[in-house]
Amino acid sequence: MEKKPYYITTAIAYASGKPHIGNTYEIVLADCIARYKKLEGFDVRFQTGTDEHGIKVEEKAAAIGKTPKEFVDDVAAEIKRIFDLVGAKYDRFIRTTDEDHVVQIQKIFKKLYDQGDIYKDEYEGMYCKPCESFFTPSQLKDGKCPDCGRECVPAKEEAYFFKLSKYADKLIEHINTHPEFIQPESRKNEMMKNFLLPGLKDLCVSRTSVKWGIPVDFDPKHTVYVWIDALSNYITGLGYDADGNHGDLYKKYWPCDLHLIGKDIIRFHTIYWPIMLLALGEPLPKQVFGHPWLLTGGEKMSKSKGNVLYADDLVNLFGVDAVRYFVVHEMPFENDGVITWDLLIERINSDLANVLGNLVNRTVSMCNKYFGGVVKNAGVSADVDSELIELAKTTSGAVHAKMDELRVADALTEIFNLFKRCNKYIDETTPWVLAKNEADKDRLATVMYNLVESIAIGASLLAPFLPETAEKILAQLGTKARSYEELGEFGLYPDGGKVVETPTILFARLEADKVMEQVAVIKEKQIKEYEEEQRREAILAGKAPEQNADGSGASESGAFADLHVPVKPEVTYDDFAKLEFRVGQIIKCEEVKGSRKLLCSQVRIGGEVKQIVSGIKAYYSPEQMVGKKVMVIVNLKPATLAGLKSEGMLLCAEDADGKLALMVPDKDVSDGSEVC
Repeated sequence: MEKKPYYITTAIAYASGKPHIGNTYEIVLADCIARYKKLEGFDVRFQTGTDEHGIKVEEKAAAIGKTPKEFVDDVAAEIKRIFDLVGAKYDRFIRTTDEDHVVQIQKIFKKLYDQGDIYKDEYEGMYCKPCESFFTPSQLKDGKCPDCGRECVPAKEEAYFFKLSKYADKLIEHINTHPEFIQPESRKNEMMKNFLLPGLKDLCVSRTSVKWGIPVDFDPKHTVYVWIDALSNYITGLGYDADGNHGDLYKKYWPCDLHLIGKDIIRFHTIYWPIMLLALGEPLPKQVFGHPWLLTGGEKMSKSKGNVLYADDLVNLFGVDAVRYFVVHEMPFENDGVITWDLLIERINSDLANVLGNLVNRTVSMCNKYFGGVVKNAGVSADVDSELIELAKTTSGAVHAKMDELRVADALTEIFNLFKRCNKYIDETTPWVLAKNEADKDRLATVMYNLVESIAIGASLLAPFLPETAEKILAQLGTKARSYEELGEFGLYPDGGKVVETPTILFARLEADKVMEQVAVIKEKQIKEYEEEQRREAILAGKAPEQNADGSGASESGAFADLHVPVKPEVTYDDFAKLEFRVGQIIKCEEVKGSRKLLCSQVRIGGEVKQIVSGIKAYYSPEQMVGKKVMVIVNLKPATLAGLKSEGMLLCAEDADGKLALMVPDKDVSDGSEVC
């Protein structure tokens, strides 16, 4: 019988840097789904990759003296390394610089233009440089980018636009008649209420200000913007051809069964992308699932906050399957999950080392101790056996039901419920007591058989999620993985089979203190790498790094201290007059956690209070700071230092030895007074 095709994709990672564990979670989740579908008997194709164009790539490449292509080659290799490291078995890792993709993007753009769905106009609005996106004033959130929260600037640019509104009604009808199309349900409601029903505006799909991109072949000063470039990877990676000469893979696997993406890009995948497909006359994907975020201590991961966790660091500390278990098990279906070092240690010790590892170790050890490793079903049953056997036979059905709804964390919980029941069965049957009486030998043999058989079923179900661990368990039991059809049967372990002589530890218990010592080393390394990255970007921008009050770089570690600072050119009075100097009084001051140089002060300046981060910890304690009246530059653009917003600068003097002293008024003046 021919296998039914199943096509699953992740969002392609933006090739601006190394992905953190929140990004990597998606590839692990997709890999679990893909492996499970293979277990069910589907002919699975799994695609992921990298989005490699845009102004951020241009800037980052220039900062390290590389061409954009050289830069993305390195970053794509690193992303691929991370994905491979966590055990992802994808069929294609597509790059938007791949020649077959580039050719089709130009053809798609031309096709949409020729049929009147793309037109040239001029765009004017508020532009977010980090997101490379235009917004209308009404779309801004508190005057800032609604996606990343950064400042937007007025911009005007000639561009090509895609007629979203032309196909909006068709998309609304599709969503209403295909309730499974956008999941979870809350994501669908958000898209309908906030975007589709109020009415869509046409979408800007080209840039003249961005040179690193796919040129519009009939108007080369324009490059194709991300919406058409990146989103189309899902079909170009299958051999889609805009002229209709599609490859066999496209004919076999499209439409996609599942686009697995983060909730922050749900709009692009459930509005922009399906409307593009409608315009191209192609079928829409069957389902788009917007998974929640994996947060560090309740916050989204960000280098500027110093809370980034990387998959390779986690794998080095805990192992591949421990990381896979945590990110899948701890992510709820709809709400954001949380990852912390403490929680990682707790879950690994309780679930993996204790529940699973201890179960396998005890079972194999008892088989060897009591029967020389031979596992034989003597057929001496008791009432206590039925509950375990029934759970072992029905767990595959429970897992299937959860996976069918993409409740992957719940599916993993069902498997571990079987392992927990095995542990309870050991306590109920007390094999060590049965072993003392020769008359109970056959009963003991039956107990051991039931345990081995149940664990074998559980390990077979575990394989899509923790593949290395499942393989190790089955090897220790001396058996092979069950087929999907066999998972509901009990008693397939060969009578007289043999376990290994000496069990190996699957997951060692972790000592928190030792782990946190290694974590401290990782954090210090990351801080240095981030500071160096910031230094390079500051140089590229033609300005010194953001300054602390002491005149040194914003870097905590003093990474900018060796920079040569040239004599500054003369300025006009008008330039100087742009700076606003006032007297402020420090009403609260605290050390910045994890920093060797920084203090965070709350400074009252007349009727307002500003937060100012300054590098003067070596010269003043927080207690000495409170109450001081200081001179402040109050109209500096806010900067983020060590994850904290700084809204100004305290003025200091530096002596020949590099010691700092705050500039303070020599008479008692009111805070808020102008320094002139």
